[in-house]
Amino acid sequence: MAQVEPHNETGTPASETGETASKPRRRWGRLALMLSVPLALLIAGGVYWLSLQGKVSTDNAYVQQDKVAVSAQVGGEIVQVFVGEGDNVEAGDLLFRIDPEPYRLQIQQADAAIAQAQARVTELSNSSDLSGTDIEAAQADIDFAVANFQRKDELYARGFLSKAEHDAAQHAVDQARAQLQQARARRQAAQARLATGSAIPGENPQIAAARAQKAVAELALARSEVRAPAAGRVAQAERLQPGQQLVQGLPVLTIVEDGSSYVEANFKETDLDEMEVGQRAELRFDAYPDLVLKGHVVSIGAGTGSEFSVIPAQNATGNWVKVTQRVPVKIAIDEGSQRVLIAGLSTEVTVYTDRKGR
Repeated sequence: MAQVEPHNETGTPASETGETASKPRRRWGRLALMLSVPLALLIAGGVYWLSLQGKVSTDNAYVQQDKVAVSAQVGGEIVQVFVGEGDNVEAGDLLFRIDPEPYRLQIQQADAAIAQAQARVTELSNSSDLSGTDIEAAQADIDFAVANFQRKDELYARGFLSKAEHDAAQHAVDQARAQLQQARARRQAAQARLATGSAIPGENPQIAAARAQKAVAELALARSEVRAPAAGRVAQAERLQPGQQLVQGLPVLTIVEDGSSYVEANFKETDLDEMEVGQRAELRFDAYPDLVLKGHVVSIGAGTGSEFSVIPAQNATGNWVKVTQRVPVKIAIDEGSQRVLIAGLSTEVTVYTDRKGR
């Protein structure tokens, strides 16, 4: 038996009425869905934009540490090594020793030069040139020659003496006077050799020179022991081997100083508008994802990285392309790190430029 479809009051089947009512609802649903997706994207974009306000970030940042290049102040062969790669040292710790024997021999040579100079001074002090006996003898010879000439001159005037004998007496007087002048000159020369001078009063220059040579040798001997100039960790010590011949002034290892870590962040020039010294910073490290440290801006570089490169860029050609420059910003670390901060670690830096972040 066939079923009869129910009708509404207007005579339209009920199923057709339900389909007609559902169609507007579907259209409104599609419209709401189409509008909600852009609206959600717009809201998310706005939230993200607001989250970026008041701070600037960069991942072009690296941990830096003060490093001291250690070199020998004297040349020679390494005979002993007391540290290795990665060792921690304190200021004044002995790092390595250069063969001290050549410098000990130099000290002995300087001692011999001092003794020789002292003996020379003693010899000059006791010489007849300095004592004045030669001058006294020359003066006596002059007195005798003058008296003899006066007697012979009287005889010559009375005709009892030949001219040759008279001239010989005169020559003897002149000769005695010349000897006196020579004796006085020798005395002055001896006094000059014993003079001390105003630069080093009270000491003979030859002795002073020998003592200076000894001081230089003693300093070189002391410098044959190379000690740590600062506390830190030893790095780049591969050339520090016994038997290695060192050249004076050539670095052989590096000490990375303790407690000197900071971050050098290279910010885009467009991020510097509101950045100031003293603003708070947050540091994250690629090597330690869970480590977050606080810091602050210490200084903003005086020039971009390209300005301080070995070969600065020259944009005077017609092929110039504008490139956003980066400026180095030094970030101090305000708290101790639970992990070891290694020089060169990649870092992400966020600087809070709003006044709330200070």
